[in-house]
Amino acid sequence: MNIRASIAATLLAGSILAPISVFAGQAPGASSDPDIPVSGKDRVYAAEQFSNTVSVSDPSTNKLLGVIKLGDPQPGNLSPLYKGQVLVHGMGFSPDHKTLAVVSIGSNSVTFIDTATNVVKHTTYVGRSPHEAFFTPDGKEVWVTVRGEDYISVIDASTFLEKAQIKVPSGPGMQIFSPDGKYGYICSSFNPETVVVSVADHQIVGHVKQESPFCPNIAASADGKQVWFTLKDVGKTQVFNAQAPFDLIKTLDTGPITNHVNLVTNKKGNFAYVTIGGLNEVKVFRTDTFEQVATIPVGNLPHGIWPSGDGTRVYVGLENADQFAVIDTLTNKVIANIPIGQAPQAVAYVPNAVPEGDGLANLVPLGKAGEAAHLKLAAKGHKGSKDTPSTVTLFDQGLTQVLQASVTGLDPKKPYVLALSGKPDGSGPLQGLSNFMTNPAGSAIVNAVGPIRQIVESKRKDERQYLVVASSVDDKPGDVVQVQAE
Repeated sequence: MNIRASIAATLLAGSILAPISVFAGQAPGASSDPDIPVSGKDRVYAAEQFSNTVSVSDPSTNKLLGVIKLGDPQPGNLSPLYKGQVLVHGMGFSPDHKTLAVVSIGSNSVTFIDTATNVVKHTTYVGRSPHEAFFTPDGKEVWVTVRGEDYISVIDASTFLEKAQIKVPSGPGMQIFSPDGKYGYICSSFNPETVVVSVADHQIVGHVKQESPFCPNIAASADGKQVWFTLKDVGKTQVFNAQAPFDLIKTLDTGPITNHVNLVTNKKGNFAYVTIGGLNEVKVFRTDTFEQVATIPVGNLPHGIWPSGDGTRVYVGLENADQFAVIDTLTNKVIANIPIGQAPQAVAYVPNAVPEGDGLANLVPLGKAGEAAHLKLAAKGHKGSKDTPSTVTLFDQGLTQVLQASVTGLDPKKPYVLALSGKPDGSGPLQGLSNFMTNPAGSAIVNAVGPIRQIVESKRKDERQYLVVASSVDDKPGDVVQVQAE
């Protein structure tokens, strides 16, 4: 055997004895990190906005284990003596996978939870309407986007106290970090500008122009080359260079109510998974060619999204279905659905969150947090699910419900009203529930509160009302354009 053949045989033997994964490392980690196979030690979390809970699921069985109750639904949370959290929304986790950081928009708080015991370790209060929080890769700081103001709250991860504020354009939406911990990327929900901040000294070192002002979510690739962010108002996703000069690489038309994006590496390559709330789909793009390779129907109003530690699955929170949709990333098919709490927003998959024990301590049953009614609205004169552009969920809060409608298929930047009609076709007098303006993609998220379920599900024909969307003229209902689908 010649020397070249001998070396080749040695390398082959070594590869058989100690295989090296070429598709290791899932965001927000580095590509040098090993993949972590799905196991019963992992946990999938969702922040649930209207039940004020955090659901905890076991990905090895795709079963809900219970919820961590951070607050009460309405009207209990309206009391002046109320101490719980309101509008549980954002989520991040520490590099050692031991701590979950949960942001509540309405109570201006970040709740730190021990993943092994589900115990709240501390609650830190920050400025107006925080949105998302994430740990720096070294685990020393937690950056919180204070969306109602113009700064990032920097929290010491050991004391849970705010140690600094980083001035940024008003309305910071979310931040994520480069895998090497050098940069923090911060998009804006109120200004068409993403900024890049040096983690070492908290100074802005780069700017990226957003095509619109409303960015809710951002993700950085594990190889440190790309940053992806979504634009909810115009239905686009943009990609820029993760290294200076932070130039824009690509703009993708993704669809109405483009919500969250996350990045996945598997044996087929590197992919971006984007939730499109207005289409009830997840779209999948290659990160090298930006080719769309899959469209996955998932259910009503997909929002948060996160991959498993080995990139074989993606978990999608369905905001208007109170479920996780579980996607197999090799087939791009939904393989399971998990019932969870009301209106899941941010999602986090934490590998090895519970290294020992069953991880059931301090969890409570879903209970009222799992109760909701689901309706659809179709364009007037059309029937059938394929013609249904809008979904409505009535989240049970006791005698009342929080109504949330994901309305699409309308004219862009036009005023409309969600209303009640005594007739299925919307004829006759209308009672307005909520006035709204569509975004540039002709869609909107519309909310109302009241005993609406009792009305739209009444068994008495003389009492029953039907949800409709009508044009708005001088803040009053005009022509009906969408009606409740039976």
